[in-house]
Amino acid sequence: MKRFEKNLSALGYDGFTVDGEYTSDTADAVREWQDDIGVAETGVVDLGRVVYAAGPVRVDSVQANPGEPAAPGKKVLDYTGTGQAVTVELDTADQRMARKGAKVTVTLPENETVTAEIDEVTTVIDQGGQGEDPETKVEVTIWLDSAKARKAAARYALASVDVTFTAGERKDVLTVPVTALVALSEGGFGVEVVKGAASAYVPVETGLFADGKVEVSGAGIAEGTVVGVPK
Repeated sequence: MKRFEKNLSALGYDGFTVDGEYTSDTADAVREWQDDIGVAETGVVDLGRVVYAAGPVRVDSVQANPGEPAAPGKKVLDYTGTGQAVTVELDTADQRMARKGAKVTVTLPENETVTAEIDEVTTVIDQGGQGEDPETKVEVTIWLDSAKARKAAARYALASVDVTFTAGERKDVLTVPVTALVALSEGGFGVEVVKGAASAYVPVETGLFADGKVEVSGAGIAEGTVVGVPK
């Protein structure tokens, strides 16, 4: 009974005390609720008229019309949990980026970013249509568990987002803009090292690429080296 009164109060009906006791004040609030939903204003809720879920839910769609009688097996509504998650489908070649527990960055539709963690990585086989070969994909589930992520994503029921994975990490390395790389005639890549009014092309070994920059190493490349960038 207390649970019913608590939910009735959450719907905006008042004038009664949420204490588990069905009083005349509770009955008055029930009549007001019954009037709003278009049923007989009896002040009494018959057994079977209210169903409780095991916990908080989000109503996804309503299958029944107001006043329509219920029947065994007749669906009234569809609902989901209130937890928020992002599902990403990757090619198997990219599976190395999807490790359970790895951190990712999720960019929401209004360009707000939140940090989240990969919760589950599953291999899924799509059988395809007639005459098509089965295709293997990697499905990644990312739960938005942090308070910041839940608050930021609360206004989205279904939305497309961008997820940034970290393929690798390097510490204490030298980087240059990707546009500074030039293809050398002898093969490989190099950068234009500028010293005063003079410059020369120096071969480099490349490492990770990220955010428009590339990791480089090689003779003549050190912290503070000035490199040319084509305009």
